[in-house]
Amino acid sequence: MIRIAKQAVLIFLLSLPLAHARDMHGRFGVGYNGQFSNNSSTILGGVPGLSIKYGLTRDIAAAAIVGASTASPTNFVGGAKFFKNIFFETNLNFYFMLGGAVVAANSETGADFLGGLGTEFFIPGLESLGFSVETGVSFSNITGSFILKTMGVSFLEAGIHFYF
Repeated sequence: MIRIAKQAVLIFLLSLPLAHARDMHGRFGVGYNGQFSNNSSTILGGVPGLSIKYGLTRDIAAAAIVGASTASPTNFVGGAKFFKNIFFETNLNFYFMLGGAVVAANSETGADFLGGLGTEFFIPGLESLGFSVETGVSFSNITGSFILKTMGVSFLEAGIHFYF
């Protein structure tokens, strides 16, 4: 029974039509990501980070995120996210993502980890500007206890990137 189900899924996936996704291979994106700061340290006054995203292949990308504030309380976020495109549309890439960051706020230091699904969409006519929306789960320990929670973030937190 399980073998038949696996074969049915494989046949379904192979029969999907090919789509022409927004190919970001070899392109740098510069923007922001507020996901880590808004994820766990908002209670402590989080700060969004500047983000540099690079398309390693047609379906794999990586981003580095760094943010800081010297205001009281001081804040810092430094992390990375990895993306694997799993479904392509003309102006949209649907992906699986994993990320991790070191977050320091108000003399508290901890780690944020997240994983889930997301999409980066491009408005026709603005093909170099990508807006991300993501959902999944996050795990953090910045408050001294371990927090596991679901997340859903709009492009205001997941990020906007301009690609060169």
